[in-house]
Amino acid sequence: MADTATTASAAAASAANASTDAPPFQLGKPRFQQTSFFGRFRHFLDIIDPRTLFVTERRLREAVQLLEDYKCGTLRPGVTNEQLWSAQKIKQAILHPDTNEKIFMPFRMSGYIPFGTPIVVGLLLPNQTLASTVFWQWLNQSHNACVNYANRNATKVGLNVLVQKANKFTPATRLLVQRFVPFPAVASANICNVVLMRYGELEEGIDVLDGDGNLVGSSKIAARHVGHLGAQGAGGEALALLETALTRVVLPMPILVLPPIVMSMLEKTALLQARPRLLLPVQSLVCLAAFGLALPLAISLFPQMSEIETSQLEPEIARATSGRTVVYNKGL
Repeated sequence: MADTATTASAAAASAANASTDAPPFQLGKPRFQQTSFFGRFRHFLDIIDPRTLFVTERRLREAVQLLEDYKCGTLRPGVTNEQLWSAQKIKQAILHPDTNEKIFMPFRMSGYIPFGTPIVVGLLLPNQTLASTVFWQWLNQSHNACVNYANRNATKVGLNVLVQKANKFTPATRLLVQRFVPFPAVASANICNVVLMRYGELEEGIDVLDGDGNLVGSSKIAARHVGHLGAQGAGGEALALLETALTRVVLPMPILVLPPIVMSMLEKTALLQARPRLLLPVQSLVCLAAFGLALPLAISLFPQMSEIETSQLEPEIARATSGRTVVYNKGL
């Protein structure tokens, strides 16, 4: 019955969209193809769009109701595909896909750049004290932990001491190297962060869905899967752990590596040498630009919804569905 209602809604939406360029709406499906990196990139640009932070409670309810009407086949005449895609974008940006609970604004993916940029600026401040180093690392990992948990399905200090003791470096080289110190600290801490924040998924399993979006069951094997069909047994688990670790090393790379390179060049310009007070605002803008570029590129590497063959899952999961594959939300 639900399928018939959805088909009727799709037909109504198609009739209202005869002259628009928006693709036909598909409930619960991405607007852009997820088989290509560019399609995932465009999809995640919608997910991290900071404009969704300003959506009112009333607008969110309207978006959710519009999608519910589409699902039930009671969509009012004249609703366009663009309106449906916009409603789904709002829902996906604000509500968790598994629980449908509202994600706290600073921990949404759409809030990651505006709320995370000040922390990145703090991490990259030159000539930090021990106290400031510990504070910014603590704040960064606390924010990351909250983002990881909200979207769920090794310290800098020791490196700074080594850099300070590297007498063979010139002062300029030592300063440049010191600016790169946050990267290995953040990368290594990120690995521990994800494991700690999402360890419960490995213990309890995650929900897997059939092709129609119906819950099939909860699978521990899917929780260990990272999107590689055919990775089985101990070797597959090791591969999953390695890929997760490598991903968490790569993610902060553009954010914490590019700004020091850019700033080392900008600081030599006559403008900043004559006006040193502009250093912090300029560094903030550089970090914001790097963050805004790096985040959608990084999270576009893999689709958010992953697929796995039922033959690789627990026997009770395989028996519960006639489909060859199931899908699950691997989180962001």
